[in-house]
Amino acid sequence: MHIGWKKIGNLQQTRPYVSGRNIWGALTSRLVRDQGDSNYEAIGTVVDEELRFTYFYPSRSPENIEIWPWRDFLDIYSWNFLKSYVSTALNDKTAEDSALHETEFISPRTRKGDPVYLIGYIFEKEGCTLRWRKAMEQLQIGGERGYGWGRAQINVEPKLSYKCFEHDIIEKNESPVIKMNANDCIFAHVLATSKNINGFIEPVVGRVTSESSGFGGNMSEADICWAPGGCLKNDSFFKIQLKGIWEECPD
Repeated sequence: MHIGWKKIGNLQQTRPYVSGRNIWGALTSRLVRDQGDSNYEAIGTVVDEELRFTYFYPSRSPENIEIWPWRDFLDIYSWNFLKSYVSTALNDKTAEDSALHETEFISPRTRKGDPVYLIGYIFEKEGCTLRWRKAMEQLQIGGERGYGWGRAQINVEPKLSYKCFEHDIIEKNESPVIKMNANDCIFAHVLATSKNINGFIEPVVGRVTSESSGFGGNMSEADICWAPGGCLKNDSFFKIQLKGIWEECPD
């Protein structure tokens, strides 16, 4: 599974997690196909109104996250979950000059052959009529989908929980709010309006599909955010917004 991030030389790196936008896009695409519709905008809007997502993280356990990507990344995390695939473009059955490239991906199995699970949370609005559970049984997430990459499905029956990665969930203004303590690490992008985080800031953008522009024809407006892994200075509350982006709540 390749979750587009950045390019270094000939290597196209993957993010070491699946963002809320990736889940939203895959689920919207699946619902469009299941309903025999072509209006991505309308169905995507309904998904925005009815559901909220956390980011999803690879794990060797189907129950919990054992290793976060901002801890022991090179020694443990990347060794277990990340691999790469080398390919080249062909020109008249020969390799094109400067066409060799390498694509990093989240592997379906660890180096020891153990299955890799994606752990995350989906919040459903009361009275939701979307058949998102059925759609989750056959998703294709991220890039290189034309080559069969990114296939995912529910492995175990989802469980009702009042915790989110061991943090308390508070219902507030029809959106879930996560309570976190000082020195905790954020596990989603947080709007940079928050001044309560030590970490890295980056823009978050994605491709937008519409009838006028076609599949992925436009780019979304950039959200300037703290990247996952940033450390909290003080106790905080965060509201999960559209596409899994967090916004700090006032006290």
